[in-house]
Amino acid sequence: MRGADIQQLGMFSYVSVDERVPADHPIRKLRVLVDTILKELDEVLSTRYAAGGRTSIPPERLLRASLLQVVYSVRSERLLMEQLNYNLLFRWFVGLNIDDTVWDHSTFSFNRDRLFDAEIAQRFFANTVLLARLNDLVSDEHFSVDGSLLDAWASHRSFRPKDGSDDGDGSDFRGKKRGNDTHASTTDPDARLARKGHGQQARLAYLANALMENRNGLLVGVDVRHATGTGEREGALALADAHLQPGATLGADKGYDVKDFVEQLTMRGIKAHIARNTSHGRRSAIDARTARGKGYAMSLKVRKRIEQCFGWTKTIGDLRKLPLVGLAKVDAWAHWNFAVYNLIRLGGIGEWWNPSPT
Repeated sequence: MRGADIQQLGMFSYVSVDERVPADHPIRKLRVLVDTILKELDEVLSTRYAAGGRTSIPPERLLRASLLQVVYSVRSERLLMEQLNYNLLFRWFVGLNIDDTVWDHSTFSFNRDRLFDAEIAQRFFANTVLLARLNDLVSDEHFSVDGSLLDAWASHRSFRPKDGSDDGDGSDFRGKKRGNDTHASTTDPDARLARKGHGQQARLAYLANALMENRNGLLVGVDVRHATGTGEREGALALADAHLQPGATLGADKGYDVKDFVEQLTMRGIKAHIARNTSHGRRSAIDARTARGKGYAMSLKVRKRIEQCFGWTKTIGDLRKLPLVGLAKVDAWAHWNFAVYNLIRLGGIGEWWNPSPT
């Protein structure tokens, strides 16, 4: 018999939010990993709050919500709060019951900005690496490095002469020479005019460098700095000093095939497995003997995985167009996005983790 389409809705529900989330949903893996890390950050989170006063939004909920914003490509805090209002999966992940009031987007933004900084983001990222190391998922010998420009929030119109000689609106810059030495963005002074390669459009950006271990493609180090012509190699050396031991290998693309860079790696006892750049009659800094090795060939093959991290953070994540201004805030947001990328990879590596039954 056909059922009647009765529109009267029930006023009460006796099913918990947890029961609404399927037991095999991938986000349950992510929640296990995130809660493990948040427990490790409990001490540093406590230092951000006074002992007395009005009770604030729990910092763990702020961070879980920010993580959802990256994982599900939610492009604004207003939309995130809208999702939290009706999306039971979002409520469960953040830690809200079905009757809990969702915060106003401005309240959420204010509290998160007060809590979230480079220290929190870097520690969260470092704990994703530590979690992988404790489960023997990270290589200590073979690594890859790469860099990518992150589009700043500022527009070309904001790139004005530092001496204030431009009295216009900044829209007519054709035929005029503009450079980082003489111009700066009025919207984001830390952004720099840069291009990734010859023939590409110059844009206001920051430079993010990432260091990947080659076993499972997990990121072990991130370096965010002003975009310059030598920033990729300088960032790679900074990451090598922080994370690599003598005897390790470092793979990279042709842009790193520079004599000085290879010599710097050799001085540190690191084997340079860099793609040879012999275009236009150039002489590669990588000798032929190294290029014939099996380890060299394997490094170049695995190195391509590092492109996945930048592709993920710029399509699924929130690094295609930076929502924040200033190097410190951009550094924090980049570390946060790369930390989420690590968590996604960790959740998909076999069944090494064993979450407690609920």
